[in-house]
Amino acid sequence: MLPAPAKADDTYPARTALRSTSKISQQLQRLPLWAALLLCALITATLTWALTRQAGAPQRLTQDDINAAVLHTLNTQELPSRAARAAQLIAPSVVRVQTQEEDKKNPQGELQNTGVGSGVVISEEGVILTNLHVVQGAKRIQVTFADGTESEALVIGVQPENDLAVIKAKRLPDDLQPATLGSSQNLQPGDEVVAVGFPFGIGPSVSAGVVSGLNRSFGSEDKTLMRGLIQADAAANPGNSGGPLINMAGEVVGIVTAILNPTAARTFIGIVFAATIESAGGGMGMSPF
Repeated sequence: MLPAPAKADDTYPARTALRSTSKISQQLQRLPLWAALLLCALITATLTWALTRQAGAPQRLTQDDINAAVLHTLNTQELPSRAARAAQLIAPSVVRVQTQEEDKKNPQGELQNTGVGSGVVISEEGVILTNLHVVQGAKRIQVTFADGTESEALVIGVQPENDLAVIKAKRLPDDLQPATLGSSQNLQPGDEVVAVGFPFGIGPSVSAGVVSGLNRSFGSEDKTLMRGLIQADAAANPGNSGGPLINMAGEVVGIVTAILNPTAARTFIGIVFAATIESAGGGMGMSPF
C-alpha cells in the first residue's frame, strides 16, 4: 500500500529550511573567503558544543574553545595571501587603456593601435588616472573596464612633471566601482605593495613586492625629471604604466610611472617608480578627488 500523500502543512518546515539555507549561502558568498572560513569555524564550534550538551555531557563554551576552532581553521584551510586580498579589492577599478593613431600608410587615414597601458577609476563619473606618456599624441583613446565594457575616453587634465594624465570615459558600466585612495605619507621601506595593470597588454596582471625607497627622482623618456617618487620592487613592464600601486588595504598610494632599466630591452630588472597619489591629485590645476 502506498503511503498517504503528505499534507501541504507537512512540507512547510522543509521549504522554510531550504529558503533559510539559500539565504545563508548567499550571505556567505558575499563575504571574503577568510571571513567565511572564520565564520564557519565559529559555527562548527558552537554546534559541537550544543551536540555535546544534548548527549548528556554538559560543557561550557569558552574563549579558549573558540580560539582553538579558529586556529584549527587557519592551520587546515589555505587562506588567500595579503597581496591576493588587496588585489581583489582594487580589481573592479583597474582599466586597460588602448590608444590609436592615424595609419600614415593608409591613404584613407584609418586608425591603428599604437600602444597599451593601464589606468585606475577614481570616481563614479568615469574619471580615470593614467600616465601622460600612455595617452599623449593619441588620436583616439579607448578604455576597457573590469566587466568588459568598452568606451572612448578624453583627456581632461595633465601633469607633465609627474607624467600623469586624467581621462574621462564617455560610456560607463552599470555598477562602476571607483578605487579607494590612500596616502603615501605613512609608507616605509619594506612595506608591502601590489601593482596591477596590463604588462605587454596581458591582464589584468598582479605583481607584489615591497617599497624599496621613497622620495626618489627619475628622468622620464622625454628627459623630464620627476621627483618625490615611490620606489618599489613589484614587477612592472611596458603596459603597466598608469596602473595603481596599492597597499595591503587595497588603497591606491601611487601610479606606476616608469621602470629603471639601463639597457635597451625595456624590461623589468628590479626597480619601478610610481608617482604618489598626493601629487596626482594636487598638481593638475584641477581636483579629480
